[in-house]
Amino acid sequence: MHVILIAGGWSDEREVSLSGAKKIHEALEELGHTVTFFDPAEDFKNLLTIARTAEFAFINLHGTPGEDGLIQAILDKAGCPYQGAGAAASYLALNKAASKEIFEDRNLNTPNWQLVTPTQGRQAQLKLDLPVFVKPNKGGSSLGMSLVKEAKDFPAALDKVFAMCQSALVEEFIPGVELTCGILGEEPLPLVMITPRDDSEFFDYENKYAADGAEEICPAPVDDSVTKSIQAQMRTAHEALGLTGYSRGDFIMTPDGEFYLLEVNTLPGMTPTSLLPRAAAAIGLSFTDLIARLMELGMAGKDQ
Repeated sequence: MHVILIAGGWSDEREVSLSGAKKIHEALEELGHTVTFFDPAEDFKNLLTIARTAEFAFINLHGTPGEDGLIQAILDKAGCPYQGAGAAASYLALNKAASKEIFEDRNLNTPNWQLVTPTQGRQAQLKLDLPVFVKPNKGGSSLGMSLVKEAKDFPAALDKVFAMCQSALVEEFIPGVELTCGILGEEPLPLVMITPRDDSEFFDYENKYAADGAEEICPAPVDDSVTKSIQAQMRTAHEALGLTGYSRGDFIMTPDGEFYLLEVNTLPGMTPTSLLPRAAAAIGLSFTDLIARLMELGMAGKDQ
């Protein structure tokens, strides 16, 4: 099969995308596919033409474009199948404020939040109790995120976000253990527990991608009832956002056992240290097996 591997892009997560693409490229060739690498940042105007020559597109983009649904919309116009969510669902999931509205509508626990736009500016009123996280409303890998403990630091945290994104999500800080849950097909994967390095306040970029980053344990050492509850919430979130194929959700579990859904990723990281491949390995899927399964799901979705 002729596969175009779409990676790179122009978001702040470009290097993460390219890193994951190397291993995906190897897996696609191991599966016997002919692979054409395509970077939208280098040749965007030819995407529609190239997509029409391919039998499948494997997307490994983070942020915009890719997770915002733009690439998926173009591939749909070309009639080229791909793995994961479609354009509309991708956009909803990437926009943290929009997805939180949907979570709340489905009675899913999510930390209290407010959206701050440049119209409100750095003098926006903080409506939540401190401490809070301030993060780009669209983006990932914890880039641009700050943990604000004092009100005087709030404007600077907003400035940091506005330098890279048009709006800021301000989110109540929930102390606890971070757990992630992936969905493959329509079935939840084993949970992964994340413990940041001792010198880190939260699961930041270095914890996610450095070789000596956070400790990640899969399956997570939690009670079976905890696993089942989080998997059920993740399945509900996946369905509520209209996602297909796969996704991964980030949760916080408080010391008293309450769960909060933070966000859902439609194109989970595929680097050697990424969480979804680790969870897939826990059920016996090698990285190459995972790529094959994602392609199978993508092709099945095209036929529906």
